[in-house]
Amino acid sequence: MPNLHLVPQASRLGSRARGFTLIEIMVVVVIIGLLAAFIVPRVVSRVEDARIAKARQDIQALGTSLTMFKLDNFKYPTTDQGLRSLVQQPVDPSIRNWRVGGYIEQGSLKDPWGNDYQYLYPGTHGHEYDLYSFGSAGPEGGQNEENQIGNWNLDANPGQASVTNR
Repeated sequence: MPNLHLVPQASRLGSRARGFTLIEIMVVVVIIGLLAAFIVPRVVSRVEDARIAKARQDIQALGTSLTMFKLDNFKYPTTDQGLRSLVQQPVDPSIRNWRVGGYIEQGSLKDPWGNDYQYLYPGTHGHEYDLYSFGSAGPEGGQNEENQIGNWNLDANPGQASVTNR
């Protein structure tokens, strides 16, 4: 009969090992919530920084394409011809050496926020042309030059030439 003494203890262990209590589950949920509160804002701001970096790289690539256009045709596209002239030959008799296939891919004319890159010739910021994005503010809120990412402020730090009002 020594085994009878072990049976009640074994049944107590079995009931304890069935699952988590409501309090244990709530503690885990609170911990996950606290971690998310600290991590999510950092990740979201990193996404915006990545978009800014992408816009800067795109502007540099578009600038290279505009230079190639000028080397081939001895002038930059007009404001009216715009960046579309890098993809599709403009209807202009003076553009005789346009490169077959274009200078850049069609999708490269959109910024990371889905808006068209802006082009102005002649430029107003000390360059031959202005090439810029309105940033996350878009055309509606991007008229403010502080929100714009342009070929005149590519060297600024993301925090200094931010395209969002953080």
